[in-house]
Amino acid sequence: MSHVSAPCLLDRWTEENNVIVDKWKQHRDRGDAVTREQGLTLLKWCYVESHKLLQKIQGVLAVPAHVQLELTVVYNCSLFSISQTQLTEAEHLLTHSLERALGAVGCDRPPPNPPVFWCMVLKSLGSTPSLRSCTLQLLCLHWALWLSTCRLGHIQELQEELRSLSEGLGAGEVAVEKSAVRPAVLVHPSDLKDLLLICTVIAQGAELLCKGRCSEALTVLQREPSPLAPRELLAQIHTLTGLCLSRMGRPHSAMQCYRKALETDVRCVCALHQSILVYRQLGNTQAEIQALHLLHSVLMMPPATQPAVAPPIICPASLLPGQSLSSLLSVPSPLSVLHSLAQKCVLHGSVSEGVEHYLDLLAALQSDHQLSQGFSEAPSLPRLPELYLEAGSSLLTAQRPTDCLALCDEVISTTLELLPERLLLEEPMEASVPGSPDKLGLGQDRLGVVLWSGAAYLLQAHCYSHLKDWKQAVTHYTRCINLLMKVCVKQKGCVKLELGVRTLQRLKGLALAGRGISFTHRDQKRESLRDLQLSLQAAPGCASAGLWLTEVLWRLGRRQEAAAFWEKTQSSSTAPSLEGVPLYLLDPQTGPSLDLTDLRRRVEEFINTRHS
Repeated sequence: MSHVSAPCLLDRWTEENNVIVDKWKQHRDRGDAVTREQGLTLLKWCYVESHKLLQKIQGVLAVPAHVQLELTVVYNCSLFSISQTQLTEAEHLLTHSLERALGAVGCDRPPPNPPVFWCMVLKSLGSTPSLRSCTLQLLCLHWALWLSTCRLGHIQELQEELRSLSEGLGAGEVAVEKSAVRPAVLVHPSDLKDLLLICTVIAQGAELLCKGRCSEALTVLQREPSPLAPRELLAQIHTLTGLCLSRMGRPHSAMQCYRKALETDVRCVCALHQSILVYRQLGNTQAEIQALHLLHSVLMMPPATQPAVAPPIICPASLLPGQSLSSLLSVPSPLSVLHSLAQKCVLHGSVSEGVEHYLDLLAALQSDHQLSQGFSEAPSLPRLPELYLEAGSSLLTAQRPTDCLALCDEVISTTLELLPERLLLEEPMEASVPGSPDKLGLGQDRLGVVLWSGAAYLLQAHCYSHLKDWKQAVTHYTRCINLLMKVCVKQKGCVKLELGVRTLQRLKGLALAGRGISFTHRDQKRESLRDLQLSLQAAPGCASAGLWLTEVLWRLGRRQEAAAFWEKTQSSSTAPSLEGVPLYLLDPQTGPSLDLTDLRRRVEEFINTRHS
């Protein structure tokens, strides 16, 4: 009786295994005929039933006749565990079953170190023709688990064994075909191996790239992938290759890779984003703006509809969870892209279009009481007051001063209660003033509050200058100046304060220059002269202040001084760097203009007369 019981059990367990696998494959092949929920329910059933079957098989002593079936069932059972994100469970099943198999053929238990473990398993079980295929299946599965848990070191240590999988899996398949009893597998090992190869290339390339080892990463990424690899993964390889080339100072070659990525997968937004950065590096502004338009459109598209069937047992996303890859392939949010697009349009001549983008951005960020209850904008975007100021500056450039005034009123009213009576800048900065309201959570950015409010008054003053309301212009420039005078810098040269102090000085210089120009139009020449001189002290190199100072000196009859200052400004070849200067603190493009041609003629005639 015992002589026939083992084959009967073997056949019965094989049949149970095949029923579970066939049920899943039938569901997979039916496609849209079943709902996703039904697919997930079936997947859970298969997971439970496969574990029950494995418990039956492992409930008896491991014998050589059962090893091939047990290892095949473990392969399927572990795949179902991976589908339920039970990675630790899958690895335990795998190692425990291999230990049982080694015991069944009379081998000692191997050490836990994965490379040593697998060398012993392959030597003991892989040399047996009937067991070679199912042993290599489990090596393939362990490879998937190492990828899923970012243990690339184990893959590197066993790279020779993993490379030989193709030959071994093929040979094993023939042996299985000749067997009378053939236990079915859930995923063909050769298909899994092809997926693992390309995912390993991506993971290793990304890790090397993050470590700055671009040449090594490029070598890894240029390995020939399987022609049947998913398009999404091929596009990722092209994108990572482009990143390597870009960091190696080869932007044009990088662009070719990004184009290949987009040709392979049109939704590869990372390649589109990286191409924008290359256009920016090359100074191709029009191409950058076009690419920003396209990127924003793609990001705003609805996500691809979820497939009706349950997800595949093992998918690329589960094999590539590493932070290195995520950071390299990250893409800014649609709002950040829209902000970049708005800025580029305003700075490069498409002001009306830029204004519309800014207004769309503010509309997207604005909620019912956002301004009164706090600034909660998306990461990587400027703070909301800065966005309002940028939009206001753009509106003024687009000849819409009334709209600019309204936006600046929002900033002023929001920051009013947060303005300190006096602000001393030192390192480290003091916390917020005890008892002062801090509803926006800006206790550590009180300088920012002062700068935003001051910039709002400055823009309003520019608006009144544009409208030729010189009295209101002087009033608002004065409000800006008085606000900035509350700030005292105790430690000059502090790294943490450097940008804020430069912005403060720039703001002060523009406000003094604007008030000086307004005084000129009110025929208050001495007040104008004072402010224009102070402006150049606060922010040297301000072109408009220098030209107006020459004009005021001329009108005051101090023509020799005017001529000397004119010659000094004309001989100066170094323009001040505007890198990092906010959009709203650039020289105003509207408002009172000076007849430069007439001023040059008068001054040069005076200089020529004096020399003759």
